[in-house]
Amino acid sequence: METPLSPLDFARRALKLHADREAVVDGEHRFTYAQFLGRCDRGSSALQSLGVGKGDRVALISPNTHSNLEMYYAAPQYGAVIVPINYRLTADDFVYLINHSGAKVVCAHPDYFEAIDSIRNQLPGVSHFIAFEGTRAGWLEYEKLLADASPDFERHPVEETDLLSVNYTSGTTSRPKGVMITHRNAWMNSVGVLVHLHMTPSDRYLWTLPMFHANGWTFVWTVTAVGGTHVCLRKVEPLAIYEHINREHVTLLCAAPTVLIGIANGPEAQRRAVRPGVQVITAGAPPAPATIERVEGELKWTITQAYGLTETSPFITICEPLPAHSELTSEQRARIKARQGVELITSGETAVFDDNDQPVPADGATLGEIVARGNTVMRGYYNDPEASAKALKGGWFRTGDAAVVHPDGYIEIRDRIKDVIISGGENISSIEVEAALLRHPAIVEVAVVGMPHEKWGESPEAFVVLRDGASLADGELKAFCRQNLAHFKVPTAFHVVLELPKTATGKIQKFVLRGKRAAIATQ
Repeated sequence: METPLSPLDFARRALKLHADREAVVDGEHRFTYAQFLGRCDRGSSALQSLGVGKGDRVALISPNTHSNLEMYYAAPQYGAVIVPINYRLTADDFVYLINHSGAKVVCAHPDYFEAIDSIRNQLPGVSHFIAFEGTRAGWLEYEKLLADASPDFERHPVEETDLLSVNYTSGTTSRPKGVMITHRNAWMNSVGVLVHLHMTPSDRYLWTLPMFHANGWTFVWTVTAVGGTHVCLRKVEPLAIYEHINREHVTLLCAAPTVLIGIANGPEAQRRAVRPGVQVITAGAPPAPATIERVEGELKWTITQAYGLTETSPFITICEPLPAHSELTSEQRARIKARQGVELITSGETAVFDDNDQPVPADGATLGEIVARGNTVMRGYYNDPEASAKALKGGWFRTGDAAVVHPDGYIEIRDRIKDVIISGGENISSIEVEAALLRHPAIVEVAVVGMPHEKWGESPEAFVVLRDGASLADGELKAFCRQNLAHFKVPTAFHVVLELPKTATGKIQKFVLRGKRAAIATQ
């Protein structure tokens, strides 16, 4: 017998086994699994009463609230498709994403009412606008819809190959692409996470990661799979994170490196008072070993690095610890933890290919492109067959990430392929240079890019953000780099800036740095 694989089946099990356990905390709101999933069922009924059928798109524009989380169940559990949208984008971006996805309904938090109302006349396909909280003319009240809805809804059969979500890429160099994730894709990612991280019903998960980011790396469903507790966090800043961890006894969170840097460098008194023993999953960009050392050494937390992309649901590798790692120094362990690791048991095959689509040698030095094929790879890009064919050429998903394979089989990203710096015929990893600079006590963030150079063709230049109150002497960073890097890898210029340009998901926009755009504020 075969039954479809869907992360929505986790809700069935959670209700059966954990009905009275605390499922969701959102400020003053606290829901058991029976209450939470009952609200999700009424959400499904409400959507159907509005004419939202199987395959129809429901756009979500909201921070991490309980209402937003509920819609990750209410829409897809009967076959509708969620379209999580980055709420940090502009109104013009909302127009493109809502129209491109074909969304029939837009659900939004009050912070975005004004932006959406300003573009309503540009959204001809949207039939209904739902206010997750509050009231506003022209918006349906989410809580009233739930109160008026029956807990019974028409359960359309959902196949594992059905579309679950359309998640948009950040679109730093072109229009965002709509990644089509199926129920099977998401189920495989969730189960793979559970195989490697060993979560239990006692885990309390803090939502520091935006739910819109690859479906919260599928933790919107993974936490429910074990009967854990979702602790919602609407504003991601160090003090709020410390407070929630202590008050709610948080055991687990996910954090992109930019958030991890904030946690590691928050106010000292509060940072030192935060409870130990928190497990952190980081992904999105390689974290610096110095950041890992600080979080694990000072906060007494445990960091696990995973790697993936929106197109892979998202995880395809995890830096799984080996028994031999316990014998290493903290600095050596941090360097290994900064690697992307090995493929997850459920994700399929991950490799590093050279230009001829052959595996690179496992020598820790030869660069190639990370490629993947398996159960977590997307169906394709929505309404973009040309981009889909290019990304999935030869039966492998092409990540665009340049990496090496170490003798132990662990993959380590050295750069985006387009960001590898070739200086005088030598390949320079910007990530390696950035990791070295982050060991300087005055630096809190750094980005290294290749710039045109008359003699070498191009050479690395560094853009650094200093810690509050820190300063640098002339030539200090160059001397520091010469002590920690081969001389040809030392940046030829250092620029102190107030902040680094980033996408709405926190990724550094290196193309802006290369162009030295006016957006860069210098000190």
